[in-house]
Amino acid sequence: MDFINNLPVLNFPPFKFKLKDEQQRTQIYDAFRNKFVILTPEEWVRQHVLHYLTDIQKITKNKIAVEYSLKLNGQQKRADVLIFGKSMEPIVIIECKSTDIKISQAIFDQAARYNLVLKVPYLIITNGFEMHIAEVDFETQTTKLLKEFPAFF
Repeated sequence: MDFINNLPVLNFPPFKFKLKDEQQRTQIYDAFRNKFVILTPEEWVRQHVLHYLTDIQKITKNKIAVEYSLKLNGQQKRADVLIFGKSMEPIVIIECKSTDIKISQAIFDQAARYNLVLKVPYLIITNGFEMHIAEVDFETQTTKLLKEFPAFF
């Protein structure tokens, strides 16, 4: 599939996006980072997630971090999206994958590794077609899959 000419319709509400071509690369405007970024299949999913969070879930932009840096075992890592709670404590890690990536245990494990550092109660994984939401209980060291997007605030 020619991704740029045939942007896939995702299981998120559509939004008005701005594209531009620069140096033979298509870019999409990211209102969270206030700049155009290279439009990859993963970025297409991330931008839909970000607009879903603000437009549908009504989470304010100041409660959302994009490509949040963290150190894990001495290595620099980045969570795709991090949502903060009322007191600005991290509460959700969202990992966005390309539409051609099947959601697997390995992807949940990636988010769980980030959660060793961030200790959030929710992990969300999406490829734009599927969204899996897990609630983490640190007391019992268990996770439970949720059927709906939780109300955070």
